[in-house]
Amino acid sequence: MSFCSFFGKEVYKDHFKPGIYACSQCGHPLFSSRSKYAHSTPWPAFTETIREDSVTKMMESLTAFKVLCGKCGNGLGHEFLNDGPEEGLSRF
Repeated sequence: MSFCSFFGKEVYKDHFKPGIYACSQCGHPLFSSRSKYAHSTPWPAFTETIREDSVTKMMESLTAFKVLCGKCGNGLGHEFLNDGPEEGLSRF
């Protein structure tokens, strides 16, 4: 995953300073800190990407898309539909 790790090494989960989250492979801008929110998973959570072409999505189920970097195809995880902080918002 682009900016995630397991076993307590996830440094961006609770990081809320202003900035841009970029792909670890190619530096492509993905998410803004303005769309980041606290979530119970071990990964950072966002409600939207910076631009529509920041990521590529492939439907994986009725409630989730596989998400890849829009530039290099690096795996970023998933977009979970209607699982954001407010009704109708997604969680990346």
